[in-house]
Amino acid sequence: MNIYQPHLMRIREITDETVDTRTLKLEFEDSGLAGQFQFYAGQFGEYSVFGEGESTFCIASPPTRSGYIECSFKATGKVTQALRRLNVGDTVGFRGPYGNHFPLEEMKGHSIVFIAGGIGLAPVRAVIWNVLDLRDQFKDVTIIYGARSVGDLVYKRELEEWGQRKDIKLCLAVDPGGETPEWKGMVARIPTAVEQTVTTAEGNFAVICGPPIMIKFTLPVLEKLGFPGDRIYTTLENRMKCGIGKCGRCNIGPTYVCKDGPVFTATQMRKLPQEF
Repeated sequence: MNIYQPHLMRIREITDETVDTRTLKLEFEDSGLAGQFQFYAGQFGEYSVFGEGESTFCIASPPTRSGYIECSFKATGKVTQALRRLNVGDTVGFRGPYGNHFPLEEMKGHSIVFIAGGIGLAPVRAVIWNVLDLRDQFKDVTIIYGARSVGDLVYKRELEEWGQRKDIKLCLAVDPGGETPEWKGMVARIPTAVEQTVTTAEGNFAVICGPPIMIKFTLPVLEKLGFPGDRIYTTLENRMKCGIGKCGRCNIGPTYVCKDGPVFTATQMRKLPQEF
């Protein structure tokens, strides 16, 4: 079997999340493969445009919803710009799933705090919907999400849906200066929003993803609140290229993000070389 050969997928639906961020809903062209495909929340794939190359994104939809997968991306490079030029009905390539995943079996019976910034909501979204589709198996669910401005918030329709649910505590925030006159959420950066929203860490898990600077300043807040390092999970998917440990682009010392990750605990991240 050729490990580099992608499966063919057809674009079923396109959603523009922001001016530069788009979500694609994809279906396998091989119906037999579609019925067999399985993955876990936190795993990623390689998405390709033929003649242009491939890019690495998480699978942004939950494994509890079969028949399709979703990916969200910003049009920042050659491949993502080519992806953005595609239309409903066009074909893309997909390799995966790769990597480890968030330990939802371990989290069952506990409360979870989800923290995301900007496009970092994509991998967290997969876990959120996985949990919400199995809502009776978890305790309290808190979602803290922020972006630089109101216009940079992704999945706005889902944010509205989450805000209307009685079994979720939702906190939305934008950076100072990013608010609009109609904005009713917090005006604060993520670390401050976490400190003002989370009251206890006892028995809780935290899932966090976003810009590195956001994670850097949020981890001390979580530790101050009492979250153990082995109950704080994040994903480092942005460091990957080939997805299978061949190119060496994602290695941090002896650790390969694509094979040993992309999901790591805060405790594991502290052991990574200083270069990270």
